[in-house]
Amino acid sequence: MQEPDATADLTLQAMNEKAQALQGQVQALTSEVERLRLRIKELEGQASKNSKNSSKPPSSDGLKKTTSLRVASGRKPGGQAGHAGKTLEQTDRPDIVIRHALPERCDACQATLSNSDAQVHRRGQVFDIPAVRFEVVEFQTLQLRCPCGKLHENEFAPEVCEVAQYGPNVRALAVHLTQGQLLPFARAGELIKDLYGLDISPATLVQWVHEAAQALVPTVQAIVQSVQAAAVVHVDESGLRVASCLQWLHTAATATHTWYGVHPKRGMQAIADHGVLPNYAGTLVHDCWAPYWSLECAHSLCGAHLLRELIYQKETTAQAWPQGLIELLLAADQACKAARQTDTALQAVQVEVFASQYRALVQEGQAQNLPAAKALGQRGRAKQSGAFNLLRRLLEREQEVLRFMRDLGVPFTNNLAERAIRMPKVKQRISGCFRTLPGAQNFCTIRSYLDTARKQGFGMLHAMRAVFSGQALALA
Repeated sequence: MQEPDATADLTLQAMNEKAQALQGQVQALTSEVERLRLRIKELEGQASKNSKNSSKPPSSDGLKKTTSLRVASGRKPGGQAGHAGKTLEQTDRPDIVIRHALPERCDACQATLSNSDAQVHRRGQVFDIPAVRFEVVEFQTLQLRCPCGKLHENEFAPEVCEVAQYGPNVRALAVHLTQGQLLPFARAGELIKDLYGLDISPATLVQWVHEAAQALVPTVQAIVQSVQAAAVVHVDESGLRVASCLQWLHTAATATHTWYGVHPKRGMQAIADHGVLPNYAGTLVHDCWAPYWSLECAHSLCGAHLLRELIYQKETTAQAWPQGLIELLLAADQACKAARQTDTALQAVQVEVFASQYRALVQEGQAQNLPAAKALGQRGRAKQSGAFNLLRRLLEREQEVLRFMRDLGVPFTNNLAERAIRMPKVKQRISGCFRTLPGAQNFCTIRSYLDTARKQGFGMLHAMRAVFSGQALALA
């Protein structure tokens, strides 16, 4: 029989073991609750993302209410006082004049009336386009035999190479409709038939696109050289469906030139294969995509992307520092715009004031978003919150975030590249994916030429006419 003290010790030991087991369960449940809390917060954050507070496209917004950075101007909608309006005005040189004849006799006294003596009382002009139809121009060569027996004959002009062929104007229009106005091939053919009475198959349109792309290869190479020599280049990339597979559309744009390329990869391999950026020595404006940092040039981060991220953190954290940074960046951008209008740089004192406020707000945010510790037994690094990651990036990349202040040649946003990316995405939404990789490559070649021509003040249809006339525009 055990002694009372020994029995009490065994009971106490069992109770301690049970308490430790319960404590372990409590710790495990606490960790699980914390993990689920963070996961719920993450999912709620994902559900609240839209095109105004993240990099999601506007097409994903649906009917959600979004947050705008615009502020009310206090002005009424519509044209403002002093605004120069535009209206259709008469021309002094009408193409056709139709005169309404007077009656031959006066209905009061039956006197003869002469229309040649009448004066123009009122003029009304109708601006319209004529109903058109295609025309066929026949070229004929001549043959004549001299009395001496020699046969004389001439040849067609170089542009007449078939017994029946389409001219440069209709070919230029077709390529412009599919590559410039982004119509599907079948709909472009229907439009040409409705307008001009020409029944052209989609396969013929595809062939014309290929011919235009081949003719434009030297021009696009010149565009690449101009981009490489620019002081500031905007770059972006986006997914593109080609032959039911994911490819990546890359763009490099300046104020006067646009280049497009398509590649199976998104990162450094694509950059190296395209050969546009590896030796670039100017300033690259981008959205902080990691492979761009491998390029040995100056970098500038897109302010619009940062503003969207800050809006998201403002909405999900309810902290004050995101709004402070939003107001700071917008104020700095306005100061830079005012300085560009007077063709002067920001004063060093003004730049330092903005930079000091920037650092203070980042430090304030870091104090409220401490790094997460690794869970017991967790492998690898601890997952950090979006606010922590954003603040760390803002701290480490201060020079790149604020470069637009120190160099007024660098814009605040990467909108040039984003606008360039938008049109191919519109093409994909209208027509679906590209059926073949050569088709996507042809689109990139032709669109590089058309967007560059547009930036330099040329109409896209005029630019395509020049291609099919054998004299593509020089867009250096």
